Amino acid sequence: QVQLVESGGGLVQAGGSLRLSCAASGTFFSIGAMGWYRQGYGKQRDLVAIITSGGSTNYADSVKGRFTISRDNAKNTLYLQMNSLKPEDTAIYYCNAHIRSLGGGLLNYWGKGTLVTVSS
Repeated sequence: QVQLVESGGGLVQAGGSLRLSCAASGTFFSIGAMGWYRQGYGKQRDLVAIITSGGSTNYADSVKGRFTISRDNAKNTLYLQMNSLKPEDTAIYYCNAHIRSLGGGLLNYWGKGTLVTVSS
């Protein structure tokens, strides 16, 4: 059973920083692209940042220059460093990963989310 578990969310003042982590556990062959998504209250879930297994990254325009996505392939862990946080960054942040099973199938997994609240 593959699981993605996020951590690092919390309450922070505007201008502050937080670092989110997402650890993948279970039995699998490899992890492909991983990403962070967020969903504000009453809004749809949107892409924040994505990183390939080779380290190529892409960011939503709203977070470029403030957020940095990274991964530690040896630890099967994804990170999101969030700086200069704004109240509009308040949302539940979800980890996503494309994971190849031992049988060869590629499946899409989601974590349960971690809440980030930015106060003004």
